[in-house]
Amino acid sequence: MPKEALWSAIAATLTAEVAAGHYRPGDRLPTEAALAARFGVNRHTVRHALAALADRGLVHSRRGAGVFVTQRPTDYPLGRRVRFRQNVLAAGQTPSRRISRTETRPCDADEARALGLAPGDPVHVVEGVSLADDQAIAAFRSLFPAGRFPDLLPAVRETGSITAALASAGLPDYTRAETRLTAELADPVLAAALGIRANAPVMRTVALNIDPDRLPVELGTTWFAGERVTLTIADQP
Repeated sequence: MPKEALWSAIAATLTAEVAAGHYRPGDRLPTEAALAARFGVNRHTVRHALAALADRGLVHSRRGAGVFVTQRPTDYPLGRRVRFRQNVLAAGQTPSRRISRTETRPCDADEARALGLAPGDPVHVVEGVSLADDQAIAAFRSLFPAGRFPDLLPAVRETGSITAALASAGLPDYTRAETRLTAELADPVLAAALGIRANAPVMRTVALNIDPDRLPVELGTTWFAGERVTLTIADQP
């Protein structure tokens, strides 16, 4: 159909311009109105073309900011000391986090086993999205023994940093005891949180962090957007 050919041709033109470096990773594309004027079409047709680019991972939208060319994948080392802020800074990008949930609830049997607790013991739950240069790269859920860290949640809300919150709770250092990796497809809720298409590939990591006495302090699950992150195994002291 002509209308389909039109949006497809616009998508092909923009794809070629991105490939040629006219728009670099992180650059914002012209507005829908500007693109509609350029190609002599309505905004619905432009929106269809941009959606096609987003489905292929070439661009992503930020609510209220526009459509941006997707950044290069962020190198994210997994080792004995995994620190989100340090990893993203080392990749030459600016880290930030959106905390969406902080609450205390009883733990289930699996969580209790991992954290050395009894089923039903209270755990703090922190959920959110990790960003590099304002692009979502991972969604996360972290659980902590509430009895050991009674004031952790206010510190997380204040600092936005788990490492800083643990330090304020008297734990200046912790290390990774184990990490398990599994490939998955993003369900609609996870896709919306990451700003990716439903069923896009994600890498799920389930990790246990311990203190210097090898006592469990954090059970964390992270879902990395497959097209935005390169996970590496780092040899750290």
